[in-house]
Amino acid sequence: MASTFSELIGGTTPVLVDFFAEWCGPCKAMKPVLEELKSKVGERARIIKVDVDKSPQVASDFQIRGVPTLILFKEGVVKWRQSGVVSANNLERIIQQHL
Repeated sequence: MASTFSELIGGTTPVLVDFFAEWCGPCKAMKPVLEELKSKVGERARIIKVDVDKSPQVASDFQIRGVPTLILFKEGVVKWRQSGVVSANNLERIIQQHL
């Protein structure tokens, strides 16, 4: 199991990171969207959540200014980024483009 954030995002499998906060209403709306997405993409992509209040250094490293912010990484490189609520269908399409 990867122990650092850079190890988590460094592989050849796309990794969608949801930067969120517990107090954020739109972040709560993303939870069922991400669950639906996971059921669609299975093992083709990883989905991880990063609480910006508990991991301020990671949030700062990626200049997270608002939550939720979703970033798709592949081999440690940002392939796509967007703030706000995004539908599972849009996220699935974006992940497919980077498989």
